[in-house]
Amino acid sequence: MSDFTDQVISPDHGQTVGAACQGGGVDKLSTQEIIDAGLADWRKLAQALHARYRIADFNAGAAFVAAVAEIAEAASHHPDLKMTKGVVDVSLCTHEDGLWVTQKDIDMARRISEIARQQGLTPEPGAVTQLELALDTANEAGVAPFWSALLTGSPDNRIYDSVFDPTGRVPGLWFQGTDPHEPPRQRWHFDLWLAPEVADQRIAAAVASGGSVVDDSEAPSFTVLADPDGNKVCVCTSLERK
Repeated sequence: MSDFTDQVISPDHGQTVGAACQGGGVDKLSTQEIIDAGLADWRKLAQALHARYRIADFNAGAAFVAAVAEIAEAASHHPDLKMTKGVVDVSLCTHEDGLWVTQKDIDMARRISEIARQQGLTPEPGAVTQLELALDTANEAGVAPFWSALLTGSPDNRIYDSVFDPTGRVPGLWFQGTDPHEPPRQRWHFDLWLAPEVADQRIAAAVASGGSVVDDSEAPSFTVLADPDGNKVCVCTSLERK
């Protein structure tokens, strides 16, 4: 997002879009190409493909994770896997000159979906969620090393306009450039990425809980909401993006 006081928020935010054109020779896929792949279990959020599978118990989850690990190791293309109460979350992207979705991820997603079907797991694509942090700054070069070191333990975990923890312990942080300004002004905001089919429902729930819609001119790409105190947040989907 940009200056909340008097500017429309730019949709080109985060490494997934704002720096995508800098992606070197990586054969990354567009949002439309990802949608056309027809991955029913998966949704593209900020950088990666995401899926969630409901599991009957811990053993079922462990069996699924083991099967995914086997094919991933054979293909030398490894998803991120997280098993928590009742679910396994999977994310896939290609770590090459950035974080992008490529055909390798599409192919691996299909194989993982097939394993889930064979094991009787229930996909919950509408439940996938990703939280990004964003900092408006006119001094990215000065502040980025601090935040990288603070959040990840090293000043070197920067990819273009973002800081990513290689082990996924904290949300990604990206820096949106602004003109120099006098404080005070809201500098931090959340970018909450959701599956497109649940975004409107989530927005409605937030508004019903006391929030308001500040700007929906770029929906469904993103919608700006505010809490009762005026603190703003973007609800983002992958739709209508490059």
